[in-house]
Amino acid sequence: MIEKLPELPENATAEQILRAGVEAAGGPVSLACSFSVEDITIIDLAKEAGIDIGVFALDTGRLNEETYEAAEAVRERYGIAIDWYFPEREAVEKLEREKGLFSFRESLDNRHECCRIRKVEPLNRALDPLAGWITGLRREQSVTRTDLTPLEIDAPHGGIVKINPLIAWTEAEVWAYAEKRRIPVNRLHRQGYPSIGCAPCTRAIREGEHPRAGRWWWEDPENKECGLHRR
Repeated sequence: MIEKLPELPENATAEQILRAGVEAAGGPVSLACSFSVEDITIIDLAKEAGIDIGVFALDTGRLNEETYEAAEAVRERYGIAIDWYFPEREAVEKLEREKGLFSFRESLDNRHECCRIRKVEPLNRALDPLAGWITGLRREQSVTRTDLTPLEIDAPHGGIVKINPLIAWTEAEVWAYAEKRRIPVNRLHRQGYPSIGCAPCTRAIREGEHPRAGRWWWEDPENKECGLHRR
């Protein structure tokens, strides 16, 4: 368990945050990758800076084909092995047998149950051997993320280091980097999906909508998290 985090300059760069977090962890660190433009940007940054990180992904069983295509493009471009984690088969079978395929749209509790089975439990297994993990979270993404800090002690996950290198980046800055570096990009981003999750829980946003409006669009903004980022 990490007891103290290093101090960072007020305007620390993504590379500085990433490097400081990896060094503070003092053990294996991996990126939780959903193959968003943010996550792939972090992979590219780490490769360019020579920072050694792993990459893991959660296959919920309901991802878009475009997400799998992006995963393969990343694997080939950077020559990295992606550690895939899946939900427990028995839990998924029980959920779908008892509540059907779309129970998550019936209530917030049901949606949290589905996310817990398909995402949270696999994440816990992925984090268990790690000293730190990296996310592509940015403050401007959501009302639930405005108080994020670059480095955190992740108490709900055993006190490991949580590293948010793009915390202060704007969407425009992320895309400027992606285009300059010509990194692989999930095709759904070009089709109006700034935020991409499971296929049944994600839609394209309309002009003027918040970037997270397409996630669980039937819910209030303050509920739009899946439990992966407990505070």
